Amino acid sequence: MDLGALTLLVETASAGSLAAAARRLRLSPMAASRLLASLERELDVRLMHRTTRALSLTDEGLALLPHARAMLEEHAAGLASVKGEGAGASGLLRVTTSLAFGRQMVAPMVADFMLANPQVQVDLQLTDSVVDIVAEGMDLAIRIATPSDSSLVGRRIEDSPRVLVASPAYLERHGSPHDLAALQHHACLTVSAAPHWSFRAGGEIRRVKVAGRFTANSIDALHEVCRGGLGIANLSGWNVREDLATGVLRQVTLADAVPEALGIWAVYPTRRMVPAKVRLFIDAVAARLKQMA
Repeated sequence: MDLGALTLLVETASAGSLAAAARRLRLSPMAASRLLASLERELDVRLMHRTTRALSLTDEGLALLPHARAMLEEHAAGLASVKGEGAGASGLLRVTTSLAFGRQMVAPMVADFMLANPQVQVDLQLTDSVVDIVAEGMDLAIRIATPSDSSLVGRRIEDSPRVLVASPAYLERHGSPHDLAALQHHACLTVSAAPHWSFRAGGEIRRVKVAGRFTANSIDALHEVCRGGLGIANLSGWNVREDLATGVLRQVTLADAVPEALGIWAVYPTRRMVPAKVRLFIDAVAARLKQMA
């Protein structure tokens, strides 16, 4: 069976449409249709139900799908074993991460990565929503969190210490909280769906409910209104490094607690061997983080 056709089948099942799969694989719609039709003729079965509005796998398509994935993994593993660990990367690499981390940390290192790996194409998707990387056909997600999806493999790249920060104007108007109890009386800028902040206090983790007049689903938005003096934000150190250095923001230090650090994780679908393009990109991100530190 043609590996290109099998790749198209897997991508189509993931994307939910042949057109979306074709875009991911840089194929024209006509070329994708012909490739799928060729596979169906070879197997003498219909693999997909196609209408003008929807696409779904037939029973035969569903039966073939795990075998197609296994064949593609075996092919990738075979190439990697021949080329070795030092082999260069090639192909399309789909990466997703948050807006703030992507803008500040990932995008600046992409140019050097692509210059060092001229056979790689990169599709970088920035969003503060948690992306289902299997369903969306992503090769890699960089997350500031602790992944809990057991179907995914994660590599902790680096720690991500967090810092309480506020603008000089806010602190002049309202003063600085000295402990966790005092924090309850301040305007805290939180993610809409997460009104709790975690702190390490006395050897244990304490989750504290905080509140303020402004919430957002974007870390970038919280960062901006914090600069504008609306309250105290709990942000990653890499995110506010320059603001602290220039005095745009000031660190808020509590006597009895420090914000709990998170981890910077590389998350990818379960595979027996990580492709060179993914492995080398993770290494490039890690190098960028060490450089910034």
